[in-house]
Parts: sequence; C-alpha cells; structure tokens
Amino acid sequence: MASSPLVQRIVSQIRHQIQFGDLAPGSHLSAQKVGDEFQVSRSPAREALTFLAEQGVLEQIPNRGFFVIGVADAPQKPLDEITTLEEPAEYYQLSEDWLNDAIPAQVTEKYLRERYCLTKYQVTDILNRAAKVGWAEPKPGYGWRFLDVAKTPEALEQIYKVRSLIEPAALLESDFNHDLEVLGRLKREQQDLLSGAIETLPADALLKSGIRFHEDLISLSGNPHYLLILKQLNNMRRLIEYRAMIDRKRMYGQCAEHLRMVELVVEGNNLEAAHLMKRHLSGSFARKSPILGLRPKVEKNAEENARLPEE
Repeated sequence: MASSPLVQRIVSQIRHQIQFGDLAPGSHLSAQKVGDEFQVSRSPAREALTFLAEQGVLEQIPNRGFFVIGVADAPQKPLDEITTLEEPAEYYQLSEDWLNDAIPAQVTEKYLRERYCLTKYQVTDILNRAAKVGWAEPKPGYGWRFLDVAKTPEALEQIYKVRSLIEPAALLESDFNHDLEVLGRLKREQQDLLSGAIETLPADALLKSGIRFHEDLISLSGNPHYLLILKQLNNMRRLIEYRAMIDRKRMYGQCAEHLRMVELVVEGNNLEAAHLMKRHLSGSFARKSPILGLRPKVEKNAEENARLPEE
C-alpha cells in the first residue's frame, strides 16, 4: 500500500487518468514529469510510480522510466471517503472549517498560517483557489472575506434550479453540434463506469466524472455562454457537495441516465434528451438533499412548471 496520503493521491489520479483514456497504453511517465504535474518533489512521485508498477499498471524499464500498461486487473477496495485529487489537503480543511463555522468570515493570511501551520505560499495558493471558484475574496486593502454563496443546502438548491433551466435549454439550441466523436467518447466513459469503474474509482473521481459529462455535453450547444455559466455553478457547488458521501449504488442509475441522454442526442432526439436531463437533475438534487439536511420543496404546479415545449 502507498505509504502516505500524498502518494495515495498521486496513485489515484494516475489510475483515473488511465481509466478515462487521458494516459494511453505506452505513455511514458517519469518521476520528474509526475512531480511537476502534481507540484511535489521527485521522491513521492517516484514512490507512486513504483507502487503502480508493482500493481501491474505501469512497466518500469531501467534507464528509461515508466510506461503505461493499463489498469490492474485486481479489484481495488472502494474508497468512500473523499480523497483530494485536484486540491491540496489544506484547501479541503479550510473549506470544511468554513462550512462548519469553525473560522470567522473575515481572516488575515497570518491567522490562516498560524491555524493550519502553513507557509505564506501555501496560504496564498489555497485562498486563490477559493477565490477562483467563488467562495472567498480579498478585502480592500488587507485580509480576506469568505462568502456564503455555496455554503448552505439552500444555496445548492438554487444552483440546481439554474442548472435545470440551462442544461435542458442547451440541448434544444438550433445550433447544437451533434459531434459524433465527442458523443462517442461520452458514451464510452459512461459504459466504462457501468462496467465496473463505479466500484473502483475514488469518490472524488466519480464526482469529477459527472461534472465533466455535463460540461462536455453542454459545450455542444453552440452557445459558449451555457458552458461558462455551468462551469461557475459547478465550481461553486463542489464546496458543499464534497460533503455528501458517494452512494455507489445511486451512481449506476445516474450513469445509465447519462448514457441514455447521449443515445437520444445521437439519434437526433434532443427534445426527449432535454426532458430526461430535467428529470435527471431534479432527481439528483432530491437524493442529495436529505444527506445535506434540506427537505425539497413541493410545489403545487411543479409538474406543469417542469414541462418543456413539445416542439
């Protein structure tokens, strides 16, 4: 087993890249290349590569480095905890403390350095990451302010309401691009998940795969503003959704709906795909809301309000 959370994070991410075709068989990896990508020293990078070679995922060739073979056949133990693939651990600690009201809404960098035992560079890095996705901002002159934009279940509900408007609408755009290459890739990714990856990928890799599906599909709308809005919404909701543990059984239904949407679009039936998208988003929020402590509101005319034009 990998010796530290840092090495485990690198191992999980490389597995994820191979699983989804970002690293093809034969791709060359070196400790320097991996270290640069994950912004770590060569030592943990080499340990991660060696571990993957021992698992049969990589082949180590003396004096040449490591080469991708494929995903190891041995099943991996499902990881239901949220491991950090994209952000450093201190970023998630900061976000969790903010969600739990364990830190004040206005702080200084000195306060954060002392609280989390971080360097000035580390604090600047995590604050910039938080600002990029919309839950922190620098105060005029000095200090930082944390925002409530996606801190509460109610904020998540608002985000899903906007998504339920723009994602079905994007599918109905007259300039929608039925790019068979993109649609084929999305179909293969969902099939791979349904064929076993749901049980082996880390929880945050599954979250990321869902985000990527929706962003790649909406990018075909022909209107780039849909994608810009969705990316911002996804960045904002990640803060609170990382608290909801992955229900791997639920993922099968979600991926099956993703797959059916792609099939409908390939068939040219974007209207039915839009109807399915609206139901899909409503169902996704309804399943998450109890976990996050929010009871979905029941509207008298919810069914009528959810309808899309027939043509």
